[in-house]
Amino acid sequence: MQELLIILQSSPTSLTFLVLIIGLLIGSFLNVVIFRLPVMMERSWKKECIEYLEQDAKGNNPLQQSTNSSSLEAEPFNLMLPLSRCPSCNAAIKSYQNIPVISYLFLNGKCAECKTHISLRYPLIESCTGITSAIVAWHFGFSTEMLFALFLTWSLIALSFIDIDKQLLPDSITLPMLWLGLFLSLFSIYTDTYSSIIGAIAGYLTLWTVYQIFKLVTGKEGMGYGDFKLLSLFGAWLGWQYLPLIILLSSLVGAVIGVSMIILVKKDHNTPIPFGPYLAAAGWLALLWGDQINALYLSTVGM
Repeated sequence: MQELLIILQSSPTSLTFLVLIIGLLIGSFLNVVIFRLPVMMERSWKKECIEYLEQDAKGNNPLQQSTNSSSLEAEPFNLMLPLSRCPSCNAAIKSYQNIPVISYLFLNGKCAECKTHISLRYPLIESCTGITSAIVAWHFGFSTEMLFALFLTWSLIALSFIDIDKQLLPDSITLPMLWLGLFLSLFSIYTDTYSSIIGAIAGYLTLWTVYQIFKLVTGKEGMGYGDFKLLSLFGAWLGWQYLPLIILLSSLVGAVIGVSMIILVKKDHNTPIPFGPYLAAAGWLALLWGDQINALYLSTVGM
């Protein structure tokens, strides 16, 4: 074990390759998180609503059991159970059929049993996770910064795709990562405690203020509260100094993609577009190359 650590410390190539493999495996798990976590949340909300309505109908007696709500718990459904199955034929996916990317290529993108086409999205998420993980490892090297940056990267990938699917940024991912950023600031891993606390507050209040102004002017909700928390997360991790860069990058990318979708895909301009993925991408870029991007911008504008 000690020899392995020495190799990883002295060989960036070996470290990057190992983290690439780990990232591919994590990407396979993230596919499960992205699909199942929103379902778990919806089931929890429904159960709470049913219990509340039935208790209210029975005189607010919380001791009475509900047959309807208990039916939601008939079959375990979490990040571990049930085991992965084909959504078409319900055939169990064997372990050797679940190797990231390789199994998809080997099976020609089809279920081994019913030959139904498997979405290309699964290997793409696995590849994205592996590649971004490798970039993090190459950038930070064998260090504490690399370890926690990997956890943040994986969380951002899960948040981005859940937001694309459901326009939802789960608190169960965002808030723990926000608190982790504040905790890391105690040891000045990425920024100092003062900058982290101010960053968390400023990140939330900045988008909250934009939201309130937009709602006041248009009568519509321009973004969700999850976006406030995500920017607050980046403020906690990187400090308030990086917030202008993250907001600028995410707004620029969001505007370009939004206009492109309206023009090329004929998407209705009134159709909501999730902002979380743009924030996540901008925050990830700031995590790795924030100083260089800021320096490039200042040199470009002549400051």
